[in-house]
Parts: sequence; structure tokens; C-alpha cells
Amino acid sequence: MSDHHADKSINEEALAYHEKPVPGKLAIKVSKPAETQKDLSLAYTPGVAEPVRRIADNPEDAYRYTAKGNLVAVITDGSAVLGLGNVGALAGKPVMEGKAVLFKHFADIDVFDIEVNAKRPQEFIETVMRIAPTFGGINLEDIAAPHCFEIEQALIEQLDIPVFHDDQHGTAIIIAAGLMNALELQGKTLAEAKIVVLGAGAAGIATIRLLVTMGAHRDNFLAIDRTGVIHTGRTNLNPFKWGVAVDTEKRTLEDAMEGADVVIGLSGPDLISPQMLAHMAPKPVVFALSNPVPEIRPEVALRVRDDLIMATGRSDYPNQVNNVLGFPFIFRGALDARASRINEEMQIAAVHALQALTHQPVPREVLDAYHLESLSFGPEYIIPKPLDPRLREHVSTAVKQAAIDSGVARI
Repeated sequence: MSDHHADKSINEEALAYHEKPVPGKLAIKVSKPAETQKDLSLAYTPGVAEPVRRIADNPEDAYRYTAKGNLVAVITDGSAVLGLGNVGALAGKPVMEGKAVLFKHFADIDVFDIEVNAKRPQEFIETVMRIAPTFGGINLEDIAAPHCFEIEQALIEQLDIPVFHDDQHGTAIIIAAGLMNALELQGKTLAEAKIVVLGAGAAGIATIRLLVTMGAHRDNFLAIDRTGVIHTGRTNLNPFKWGVAVDTEKRTLEDAMEGADVVIGLSGPDLISPQMLAHMAPKPVVFALSNPVPEIRPEVALRVRDDLIMATGRSDYPNQVNNVLGFPFIFRGALDARASRINEEMQIAAVHALQALTHQPVPREVLDAYHLESLSFGPEYIIPKPLDPRLREHVSTAVKQAAIDSGVARI
């Protein structure tokens, strides 16, 4: 695996960061006094017996007397970690700890990272079911398709706390927010846009589903996997890919790109050629989100088309589609509402909140963080910056209100 490490200096720096001064990126903080005999008698025996009795009588009191209401499990089986693939549960732990850092830093949510050795979806589901009472929410992470769909759906149906696979819905939410703004700038509508989704894994399928819910026409999508266009004539489709199959004569990515208004790349490096880009419709939108190397590099794309709007997954180009814009604040809103699930209404509320924030004046602290003199809504600013401090209030409040309005809040 070391052959894939392209940047030796940053890899060595990352190893030192994770090892020193203490291994890992997380620690547990005690939130109550524990300095005297009286403190200890309240923290543990005999005082702890009273909240136990209260919770036994009324399970909802766990939110009053324990950390459950602000505690999320970030949980993986290690089957689809970053771009490294199935590295196993333990090797996925640094990523889960990293996710925990982002939850805490951006939304003050506490996290236990949990790595599960499970070869079959049912084993994973049963493990999560057994530990779920500990948590206020479950964030599924780096679980390969198609198992991720089965796992998430089963847990949503059986648990009464939010279950959210960020690789699916978090990615879809950020894409949708940026796309709505890009289409507005290009003078196009979601209902009429012809959209190519390159990559039919968890994120690709979830993006199609969300955009259709928001008003895109199902027949205007062409999804592409390793075999080509996902069409109804194919016999090798799992149920999730069959759900995005269309009746079309187009078979290749090149066919699909002809006349398309939008291409969303969630696949691999350099898969979109300049020729394909040249044959898209006027004023196209290109989201090339493969990381670290996009499906087509912005400098290449802009040489071919000067009328496009482009986003990538990288921080060194404008319009970074970064899941940290979503998941901390979506969970913050869900936990604050004590929601039983994160439903479509809450996801769409997050989309609209992110979409609207880019239309507002950008604070000086954001400009300073990115060493910018100015920034305003336009082709190079269709999605908020991850270090924008307004995100927490803006997105979390919208998600919380949507939970209340849609009837899944318990406050």
C-alpha cells in the first residue's frame, strides 16, 4: 500500500501528527467535578443509583441524566475507506477518529468511534442494534455499496434515533446545494437539466434520489458505472442500480455527455476527456469530485470551455464540495430536536440553508481564513467555505426546524 503514497513529506508529517504527543486524535473529558469524596459519591455510588432508577422508569430521562443526547457513534466495517478500499475495520480507525474531530470542532458533538469486524451486513446491523442505546445518533462511515444501502435502511427502520450514512446523504446534500446555485447562475432549472452521474456507488445513487425528490426529472438522469450507462436492458444490475436505470440507446460516458447540462463525477481520476466536455450543452456545470485527482482538472476544463461552472473535492480550487459543510450541522440540528430520524425534509432543509448562505455577504474572518480580499456569489462561489462560522447556526437551525415541522422531533 505504501506505493500509493505520492507525497512522502506530508505522509511523514501525518504520521507524526497521529503519534505525538500521544497516539490518536481523541480523548475523553470529565464534565463534572471529581475532586472530593462528595463529588465521587455523586458521580458513582451511592448517588448514581438515583438517575439509574429514573431512567429505568422513563427511558427518555437518559437525555436528562447522561451524555446520550450529545453522543454520536461513528461506525465502520472498513470496507470502503477513503480511496484505499477494503482495508479492514482496524485500519479505518484513523479516519473514524478524524470524523470525530470534525464533529467536535465544528458542532461540539461528542463521538465514540467504533470499528466493527463484520463480513456480512446482518452481522453489522446486529452489532449496531445492540449498542444503539448508548447514543443519540449513528453516523455510518466508509461502508461499501451495495451493503451500505441495506445496512442503513434496516437500522433506520429498527432504531428510534437518527441513522445517517454520510457517504451517501452528506455528499448528496452538498452536491445539491452547489448545483442549485450553479444552475441559477447558468440560467437553467433543476427540472429541465440533463444530468450525468459518473459513478453509481453510494454517493451517486443517493445524489440522484435527492435531486429527484427536489424536482429533477427522473428521465433526465444518466448514471454511469464501470460497464457504462445504466440502462433497463442490462441484466447485471443489483436492485439499487436498477432503481436508477433508464430506457436509453446511450451506452458510453461519451454518449451520455453529448448535450448534457450537468456532469457529477464521483468516480476516478481523468475519466472525462476534453472532447467529452466540448460536446456538453452551452453553459455546463461540472462537478469533478474524485479526490485527490478529479475526473477532469479545472485548468484543463477551462481551456476547453469558458462558459462552465466547476466544483471539485479539493481545497486548492474554488467551490470545494466538502462533507464537513453538512454532517456536523445536520446532526447538531437532529440532536437538538431529539429527532427519531434524519428524514428527507431535514436533508432538503440543509440543502436550502447552504444554498442561501452563499447569497449573503461573506464575513471578514472567512476572507482572512482563506487569504481572500473579497468573495461573493458567483461562478467561483456556489457553496460556502468549510471554515465559515455561520454554518453551525444557519444549517443546524434549519434542520432542527424541519424535524419539528415534519413530526420527528421529540422536544
